[in-house]
Amino acid sequence: MEQPQGPLHGVTVFDLTRVLAGPTCVQMLGDLGADVIKVEKPGSGDDTRGFAPPVMPGTQESAYFVGVNRNKRSVTLDIATPEGQALALRLIEQSDILVENFKVGALAKYGLGYEQLHAKFPRLVYCSITGFGQTGPYAPRPGYDSLIQAMGGVMSLTGEPDGLPQKVGVPVADLFAGLYGCIGVMAALRHRDATGAGQQVDIGMLDTHVAWLANQGMNYLATGENPARLGNQHPNIVPYQVVPTEDGFMVLSIGNDPTFKRFCDAFELSHLLEDPRFATNAARVANRAFVTETLNPVMKQHPTAWWMEKLEALKVGCGPINTLEQVFADPQAVARGVVVQMPHAATPDGVKVIANPVRLSETPVGYRLPPPMLGEHTDSVLTERLGLSEAEIGALRNKRVI
Repeated sequence: MEQPQGPLHGVTVFDLTRVLAGPTCVQMLGDLGADVIKVEKPGSGDDTRGFAPPVMPGTQESAYFVGVNRNKRSVTLDIATPEGQALALRLIEQSDILVENFKVGALAKYGLGYEQLHAKFPRLVYCSITGFGQTGPYAPRPGYDSLIQAMGGVMSLTGEPDGLPQKVGVPVADLFAGLYGCIGVMAALRHRDATGAGQQVDIGMLDTHVAWLANQGMNYLATGENPARLGNQHPNIVPYQVVPTEDGFMVLSIGNDPTFKRFCDAFELSHLLEDPRFATNAARVANRAFVTETLNPVMKQHPTAWWMEKLEALKVGCGPINTLEQVFADPQAVARGVVVQMPHAATPDGVKVIANPVRLSETPVGYRLPPPMLGEHTDSVLTERLGLSEAEIGALRNKRVI
């Protein structure tokens, strides 16, 4: 079946990213149709190629790398050499977007810094993703996901009240930085197409982390008080939390007073509505411990499946706490196609990847290229883009430029 071209068909991305934040940004651009040239260091490549085990079945490719590098062509190129820099400039000249996540100023020593390239290629959109952005006292520091989660406040909000601060179980600081980077690139590309002028998109992981503190960040700005860790409870709504059942746990999400009344009336709890501690959400928040102590024994009377059936019929928010095995087997996830099987050069069975969640009715995302083997497309890109001969490519390989 022919793959859709996508809304970014015809756009070329020169990809100087590795690990997670940058590759997340660029994979989204690739999924939307951009032609991505992923530049990797000869011999080693993206750091995440070595983040194993686990590896994908039938391959030596790490699951980590495969997860964020589809729809990219891998070119090995040593940008520390003059020949590598010259080749990079020739490829950048043909590109619309450059994305990089080197330390601040690191690319300038190779002639690939923003100011240097902007002078040569004023239409280029140049996205830099770093731990702390291009300015400020922390700009020179390296950024790592757990470090940013700690400094950005989310760890102070996550965990049980009497337990240790906890990071989120997936690298959200990296992922959000990548997604905000993609949004910035799309806006800059729109501006470039309207005016002819490129620009730098400056993404700091700490900035993006603070941006998604959302209601908790606003709670602090409104009160000047540090929000306490509440475990699995919601800071502004009660009951909206993990509750025990006869055979495990589930999430009960009652978002407003009419829903709470419906819940109480259905399960012979109407008398609670006469208690001022239960009458409104504000009162329930003020008395969260008492509300929890009152409702938990009620929830323990029946198994999770029983509650799910009853609560869904009442249109009361609820859900099971799924393992990943249950997530990927869930009928809704299966119906939405959250897993895609892609071919792969290392195995006839191909590899499974998690689908892009953006659903576009007219220009859907595509899965054109599987995550590449290291340097898999070096020869084809240098021939197609730069017109190099087989002998010229061989000479570069002998000098370890590629």
